[in-house]
Formats: sequence, structure tokens, C-alpha cells
Amino acid sequence: MIETDIIIIGAGPVGLFTIFEAGLLKLRCHLIDSLPQPGGQCSEIYPKKPIYDIPGFPSILAGELIDNLMEQAAPFKPGFTLGEAAVDIEKLDDGSFIVTTIKGTKHHAPIVIIAGGLGVFEPRKPPIENLEAYEDKGVEYIIKDPEFYRGKRCVIAGGGDSALDWSIFLADNNIASEVALVHRRSSFRGHLDSVQKVLDLADTGKIKLITEAEVVGVGGNGEIENVLIKHETQGDFILETDHFIPLFGLKPSLGPIADWGFEIEKNAITVNTLDYSTNIPGIYAIGDVNVYENKLKLILCGFHEGTLAVQSAFARIHPDKKNVLKYTTVNGVQGF
Repeated sequence: MIETDIIIIGAGPVGLFTIFEAGLLKLRCHLIDSLPQPGGQCSEIYPKKPIYDIPGFPSILAGELIDNLMEQAAPFKPGFTLGEAAVDIEKLDDGSFIVTTIKGTKHHAPIVIIAGGLGVFEPRKPPIENLEAYEDKGVEYIIKDPEFYRGKRCVIAGGGDSALDWSIFLADNNIASEVALVHRRSSFRGHLDSVQKVLDLADTGKIKLITEAEVVGVGGNGEIENVLIKHETQGDFILETDHFIPLFGLKPSLGPIADWGFEIEKNAITVNTLDYSTNIPGIYAIGDVNVYENKLKLILCGFHEGTLAVQSAFARIHPDKKNVLKYTTVNGVQGF
């Protein structure tokens, strides 16, 4: 049994910053995450993607943000159970909780903070026969490290920001030897400046832009070697490639958390914005996993929610103690 003050379910950026805020109140945290490393989507899905709305950082790579948050949390010595999804929660007679993972690891604490982001993700896969046979053999649904595609021929399918951004990144930085972007329409759903950038790169020959078309087949001997493209006016043709990357987004779901007795709205946990507590006393929900009026799904909003949640958690754990707010600018981290 792992004993701690606060169990945080979800080791994404919001969960990691909550360690820091809890540490200032001398509350110990232990984090549980189904992924094998901290960082959530920032580490797993887009570690090399720049983020522009973190205060004080005009631009910071998602992976770099996670590294900074881990360094910020380090003085408070958090614990981690990684690569294990939380699947069960039990409330004891004293009001504390036991959270059990899929591997049977048990954690006990008086407070649980759910910072699970949008929950469990599954890629939206195109309906292509035998596609799964080529997964991890040239078919990828997310781009983790663009260097993986250095000198390779890549076919990207999709019409949203992810497809546009990665096509631009791989082509404009001369990473992939060839980049083809396939989209079933002539217009795109992404930001207008990204669309224009793709068009400009297509004009210079850096991106092979194929619109009004779909990838309908894949082929290769063991690993992917080509894709079959169905074009509305040109008919079917084969394009040789080393990688096929369909970027049609991810399907989120709350997973086991949905069965834990919370009030759920729009596939998210409803909370009281006074302290981001749920309908179960002692359990809080912060970040993209929660919902309330005027909710904004931004990392910086999750930081704020985590800050207020741990203030409330302190009052529950120490009802007889008065928490006097101290400023890190005066005391420094070591003063807490």
C-alpha cells in the first residue's frame, strides 16, 4: 500500500504543477498514469510541438514544458506509479480513499485529485482493409519524434491542424525526403495561415498536395511500401512511401473513471468552481477532465484549478490548522 496525502490521477502538465502547489503546503503527492512516462499528451502525442500560451514563454516545446514542470516539482519528492491505469476507487469509513491500478497496485490517501486530461485516447482510424497489419511497420497515428522520419517518404492523410502542422514541419525543415498530404476535400479545417503555408510549400514542390482524394489501401511485404489513392477525377493510383500517417484525431473517453459515481456532463466531470471539488467529498477534478460554465480547456486554466484544489485539500486534511498564504517571491521554495 502506497501512503500519501494526495493521490493525483494523471501525470500531465496540470497534475505535475499540482505537485508544486501541494508541496508549498507541505502535502505529499503520488501520481498515477497509464502512460509509461510523465507528461500526458505533451509527452506522448506532441513533445516537439510548440505551445504559445504559457505565461512567460512566448514559445515552448511541449516536451520542454514537461521537463520544466518535473524540475519544478522535484524539491517536493513526488511518487509515481506509471504505466498503470487507475481502475478502481474505494471510499473508507474514515473518508479516505484507496485507488487501485490495473496491475493491482494500491494507493491510500485522504484526498484524490483527478487530472486525467480528456481521458483515454484511441486514434480515429480510416476504414482501410489490413491497415492494422502495418501498425508499427510504417503506419503511425501520431508523430512523437519527427526525427524518426528523417530521410523517409511520408504520406499524411487528414485536413485538420495536426495534418497541416506536421506536413509543414516535416517538409519545411527538410526532415522527410518526400511529404505527400492527402485530403478528401479541396478545403481544409485548419488555421488559415497553416493552409496558406501548405499551399506555398506545394507551389515550391516541397509538399505533394493531393486533394479530393482518399487513401483506400495499403501494401507492402512485411512493412508498408505503398498506398492506394482514390481520386475523384484522376481515378485510382499507387504512391510509394515509407510511412503512412493518418491524422484524423483521437477519440477521448473517461474510461473506468466514468463508473466511479461522479456527475458526468459532456463526457467530463462536473465540479464546484469554488474549489473544483466533485460531488464526492474529498475528490477533486482539474484540467480538461472537468466541466463547468464557461470552461476553457487550456493548460494555464488547469494550473489555476489545481492551485485552488490543493488549498481546499489542505483544509480537509488539517481542519484545525489555519493556512496563511506565503509568497514564493519572499520565501523561495526552500522556505515552505
